[in-house]
Amino acid sequence: MLTLVTGATGQVGRRFVPRLLQSAPQGDRVRVLVRDAERGERFAALGAEVVIGDLRDAEALGRATAGADAVVNVAAAFRGVPDEEARAVNRDAAIELGRAAVASGVRRFVQVSTGLVYGAGRGRPHVETDGTEPGGHLWGAYPESKWEAERALGALEGLDDLRIARLPFVYGDGDPHLDTAVEWAPGWPATQRLHMVHHADVAQGLRRLLYARGASGVYNIADDAPLTTVDILLFAGAEVPEAVYGKEAADPWHGVLSTARIRHELGYRPLYPSVWAARDAGAL
Repeated sequence: MLTLVTGATGQVGRRFVPRLLQSAPQGDRVRVLVRDAERGERFAALGAEVVIGDLRDAEALGRATAGADAVVNVAAAFRGVPDEEARAVNRDAAIELGRAAVASGVRRFVQVSTGLVYGAGRGRPHVETDGTEPGGHLWGAYPESKWEAERALGALEGLDDLRIARLPFVYGDGDPHLDTAVEWAPGWPATQRLHMVHHADVAQGLRRLLYARGASGVYNIADDAPLTTVDILLFAGAEVPEAVYGKEAADPWHGVLSTARIRHELGYRPLYPSVWAARDAGAL
């Protein structure tokens, strides 16, 4: 099987591709789409095929998907980018990639999305059949654009084997993402929770979605232990401001994901069930 991975140079992709190459069955190949040859060198050295081109270039997408059996779309424009760019990458480019995949006869498409599409909590962890209410002032157009991509890909004629991974807050392997949570936490209520997943478990989950027979639809990928605000600060060795204890969490279930489906259907078990386990293993 030849698998195309987009977003290979991003925080998730640069950690996912080496793991996919290492674990791929004998004879399987991995191709990456990158914007310049220099950034593709490390992947070529690991054994990946490299296609140079922009995700927003239809001609490049045609070259990248030609002959591929599967696509894993990891590409994302996240926090700190203008809303227009978020929509262009997360929604528009994903849809064009889906169309290119159909035109090239790709049989399987794995779309990486976000648990933020669930929006408001339900008084319990979010399950894949919950409705969506994407939004949130911290994230700009990111949740909405990811949900619009999910919906458009699901309606795309010819894209019959679509598998969607919804991720929470990703960390590990030197990703500075965790540091931003420590910066934000002093302004949160003490009982607000942040669900997380290590890059190794993102890779595990995506591999299971990519290779499992009969998988379909949406799967949450997360660890077992959402952190409270107090947990985050204590984990970082930071002082817990007294003010956090006087704040009430408007929605303590926001962003907390159930992993029951991917566990039961695909055998997923997090290698790092908590940030403490990752810390003790030296995997931060």
